[in-house]
Amino acid sequence: MRILYGVVGEGMGHATRSRVLLEALTKEHEVHIVVSGRAQNYLAQRFQNVHGIWGLTIAYEGNSVKKWQTVLQNLKGAVTGWPQNVRQYFDLVEGFKPDVVVSDFETFSYLFAKNHRLPVISVDNMQVINRCQHDPALLAGHEESFEATRAIVKAKLPGAFHYLATTFFYPPVRKRRTTLAPSILRPEILAAKPEAGEHLLVYQTATTNTHLPEILKQSGVPCRVYGLRRDLKEDVVEGNLTYRPFSEAGFIDDLRTARAVVAGGGYTLMSEAVYLHKPLLSIPVGGQFEQVLNALYLERLGYGMYVKELSLDALKTFLSRVPACAESLKGYEQDGNVKMLAALNDQLAQAYEHRGHWRMELAEMDGKA
Repeated sequence: MRILYGVVGEGMGHATRSRVLLEALTKEHEVHIVVSGRAQNYLAQRFQNVHGIWGLTIAYEGNSVKKWQTVLQNLKGAVTGWPQNVRQYFDLVEGFKPDVVVSDFETFSYLFAKNHRLPVISVDNMQVINRCQHDPALLAGHEESFEATRAIVKAKLPGAFHYLATTFFYPPVRKRRTTLAPSILRPEILAAKPEAGEHLLVYQTATTNTHLPEILKQSGVPCRVYGLRRDLKEDVVEGNLTYRPFSEAGFIDDLRTARAVVAGGGYTLMSEAVYLHKPLLSIPVGGQFEQVLNALYLERLGYGMYVKELSLDALKTFLSRVPACAESLKGYEQDGNVKMLAALNDQLAQAYEHRGHWRMELAEMDGKA
C-alpha cells in the first residue's frame, strides 16, 4: 500500500522511534515521509522520499520552556515559511495519492488525511495522556497542568482510525480504538548489553541549563555529559565532568555502562533507560507536563526518581536509591519491538481494508452523505 508517514520534528525522540517503524514499513510498502526540524536530516540520511515542512520550535530558558519567546518564534516561522511550504507539501502528497496515513504527532499529514477522508493511525507516546485513566493520587498537585495538556493532546489528532500509544507504564485504557504497546527501541539499544559502571550519563536538551554543571561537580561522581555543549568536536574534561560531542554509538555505550542516568522527562531516553535497567533521575523541562507524567510513573514504579529542580541534596538522595531502583528494574521485560510492529501491521491492514467505509463514515458524520 501507499503510506504517508508524518513525524513531528521538535525533539529527536520522534525521529528515532519512527526510524524503527519506517525500516520495517519501507520493506513492504511505498512510503513518503514528511518531517520538520532536526529530524529531517536524520531521516533523510536513512530513507528516500523524505520531505521537509515547517514545524513548531521551542525556546528554553534554564530548564523551562520560555513560552512568550516560543510563541514569537513560531509566529515568525508561520509568516516566513509556512504558506509556501504547505502549498508545496500538499501538491507533493496529492501526486503520491496515499492509501493510509501514519502520524507521529504530526499535524499536516493528519490534515491531508482528513481533507481526503483517509484513515489515520496515530503512533506516539503522548496519546496515553488523553486515552487512559490516571490515578488521581498520582496527579495530586498537577491537576490543572494535566487537564491543560490533555486538552492539547486530545485536539492534536482527533478522530483517528486507531491510536497506538507506546509506553512502559500501563494505566487503564478509557477510550475505544486505543492500544497500548511497549516502547519502540532502536536496534542499537536492543543489541546493547548492560554493564554496571561508575559514571552517570547526563543528558540535557536545554543548553541554557547553566546551573547543572556546578551541582554535578559538587557530587564528585564521574559524569559523562551530553547536550549542554553542542559545538564540541572532541571530549572536554573538567574535573569529574566529561563533556562529550554527540555520537550515537558513544552515547549508547555510555548508557549501557552507566551507573545511572540524569536527564529530563523525555520519553525516548527514559524508555531506553528502563529497557536497559538503568535507574533515572528525571528533571522534567518546566512547562511540559507530559514529561512530568512520565517522571511520576517512573518514580511510582520504582525505576527512578522525579524532582522539579536539581539540587545537590536531591542528587545524593537519588544516588542512595539507585540500588533499590536497579532491583525494581529487574522486573521489567520487553520482547524488542515485536508487539508494536504486530499491532501496527494489524491496524494498517484494517485501515486499508476499510478505507472506503471510513470515508463514508466520515462523510456521514459531516452531514454530507
